[in-house]
Amino acid sequence: MLNKNGEMRRKLFGTDGVRGLANTEPMTPEIAFRIGAALVYKLRSQVKHVPRIVVGKDTRLSGYLFETALSAGICTWGGHVMLSGPLPTPAIAHLTTSMRADAGVVISASHNPFFDNGIKIFGRDGFKLPDEAEAEIESLVESDLIDRERPTGGDVGSAERLDDARGRYLAFVKQTFPSELSLEGLRIVVDAANGAAYRVAPAVFEELGAEVYPIGVEPDGRNINDRCGAVHPGACAAEVLRRRADIGIALDGDGDRVIVIDEKGNEVDGDAVMALCAKRMIREGRLKKGTLVATVMSNLGLERALEEVGGHLVRTPVGDRYVVEEMRKNGYNFGGEQSGHLIFLDHSSTGDGLIAALQLLNVVIREARPLSELAKQAMTRVPQVLLNPSFRKRKALEEMPNTQRAIAQAQAALGQKGRVLVRWSGTEPKLRVMVEGENDVLIRSLAERIVDAASQDLQNLEELN
Repeated sequence: MLNKNGEMRRKLFGTDGVRGLANTEPMTPEIAFRIGAALVYKLRSQVKHVPRIVVGKDTRLSGYLFETALSAGICTWGGHVMLSGPLPTPAIAHLTTSMRADAGVVISASHNPFFDNGIKIFGRDGFKLPDEAEAEIESLVESDLIDRERPTGGDVGSAERLDDARGRYLAFVKQTFPSELSLEGLRIVVDAANGAAYRVAPAVFEELGAEVYPIGVEPDGRNINDRCGAVHPGACAAEVLRRRADIGIALDGDGDRVIVIDEKGNEVDGDAVMALCAKRMIREGRLKKGTLVATVMSNLGLERALEEVGGHLVRTPVGDRYVVEEMRKNGYNFGGEQSGHLIFLDHSSTGDGLIAALQLLNVVIREARPLSELAKQAMTRVPQVLLNPSFRKRKALEEMPNTQRAIAQAQAALGQKGRVLVRWSGTEPKLRVMVEGENDVLIRSLAERIVDAASQDLQNLEELN
């Protein structure tokens, strides 16, 4: 079904799968069961063999709940489950293709707190399912088709543990790093966010020769993303300074994005990493069509940095899936998000924090200069303010007149020297307000006015109800 903007309207799947507070709709074991059943029901019409599905998770307490429910749903319709245990999201994408599975499912809410959880699905090609396929699964979940004539007896499904899953992924990630290089002599802090990469992340850098100082590697089911990892890079920065390390690698809870810390304890976000890697790839003739793909959130300075070396920036809506779709559609091989989702399509079908970190280290080693110096020269950042206010209710932006007025006034004040972007988060009850321009004081004031206008619109909505 389409909404009035011509966009597909769905109840379960958002911009990155299904996500919500664990044990409340839509993230209940009942729905997880039905998603598993619907996925196999759909696959049975596409393959002649027993559908094989890799299922992985992060370290959240509710992961056991959803792993069991999802697996039961898969087995209900005769599928075969291959359980990897806690592994990064990109590991499941890799295992899906390398093991010739028909689909891969990740149980994770990425950067969200432990009490949330989510489900995202990869196709047999290792790419996230397109909107149309997710809509079809959602339709099956809501129908009674998956409740009819289920397999019985010897035709019900089965499950197995993949005891070598971690080793398979570890070997895959290491081979993306140039064989002629080594990390010997480098001191690296690795913050795994007490999440899915808590075992594999330190091992990758240690086995490539680095001296590794791991933090965020003691998950207890509740401390994922808690004051650590890419969401809270301050912990990694403090450890870099304490250890006098050369670089810090801060991953998020499911390991598909990374925030880097330089040797001075400064944050190097996705835009700066993309600028560094893309410019090097352009010089070496490895950036296909001289084009980087990023979202509307990426800083204007990134665009200008690429133009200085003859490159181009193509922008997409927010969400790494839309970056990947644009890359595949037009034959590009590198893209990502300011938040640290970086996709090197020559190596992986989805964002991978470990692969991205290794590609950056490749640049740092070859340039033979400190990361702080390289990041400073990579791009000149245009001042940007990002506010993320939370609201109890949300309303379509086009139905918020005060907000629309404030946005128009902000864009008029900035003219051609700035940008305004306002959107609802696809995974949290937050309004994302980004204002970019040359005057710090002005852009903050404009962003705050937009937030105030949104508060007024939503307060009016509550009064009407």
